[in-house]
Amino acid sequence: MKSQLQVIKASGESAAFSEVKLRSSLERSGATEEQIEAVMDKISAKIYDGISTKKIYRLAFSLLKGSSAHLAAKYHLKQAIMELGPSGYPFEKYIAEILRYQGYHTRVGELVQGHCVQHEVDVIAKTGNKQLMIECKYHNQPGIFCDVKVPLYIHSRFKDVETAWMKLPQNENLSYEGWVVTNTRFSTDAIRYGTCAGLKLIGWDYPAKGSLKEQVDTLGLYPLTCLTSLTKIEKQLLLDKKIVLCQELNKNTSPLEQLGIKASRIAVVVKEAQDLCKHLTSNSNLIS
Repeated sequence: MKSQLQVIKASGESAAFSEVKLRSSLERSGATEEQIEAVMDKISAKIYDGISTKKIYRLAFSLLKGSSAHLAAKYHLKQAIMELGPSGYPFEKYIAEILRYQGYHTRVGELVQGHCVQHEVDVIAKTGNKQLMIECKYHNQPGIFCDVKVPLYIHSRFKDVETAWMKLPQNENLSYEGWVVTNTRFSTDAIRYGTCAGLKLIGWDYPAKGSLKEQVDTLGLYPLTCLTSLTKIEKQLLLDKKIVLCQELNKNTSPLEQLGIKASRIAVVVKEAQDLCKHLTSNSNLIS
């Protein structure tokens, strides 16, 4: 392939085209070697200097979709998480579901009295004697970083809440952690500050063990926005009903029926969701 070509990233930066990265993303979707070669050959014929990574992604997604809906759905993961908007609430519920699946008791969008002021906390999660205060930073566009101001701000909020929590008699045996979870990336300074301050940071590909991308792939907890068999409007209507996971549709098809989707299409949606989620893994401790 034309490895000397330059591509334009979502951030607007130019970079050398990487055949290795493209192959790796196709492998993560579960595509066979034969499917990967077919996609690579067709993209090679269409790629040109200055092409955007977004266009390369669209080409690969379209080609995968033609051979396997659920592989295309997995390949669509990063964009699908960005489609959990426009508000950040579905992303907060999605993160809560990932934690709940690993044994945490979770609450979403609660008002909590801190030592000084009241705070709205995106997710509170508890397991054993550990309680988490989690801020979810959702972005619906690629190329956006969480800079150092984010962990600086969240750390101050966490310390205010932690001070109040520690005064409650029923909490005397609990330990507390502040987390920041984003579907994009952290800047170098954000990571440096978070590490120094004791905040846990989880981004799309950070940390190396337990990143958001790795957790979703390992646990099989794909958002319903991955599904290629649903329209954009149908996905939004399901999100409005506070349904975020593909596996929720495996267990209960009534939300699909309520949308007026015909039985023949429901069967297609459920089949894609089942294929996508069939390797569910629990208690992996990836996020703890």
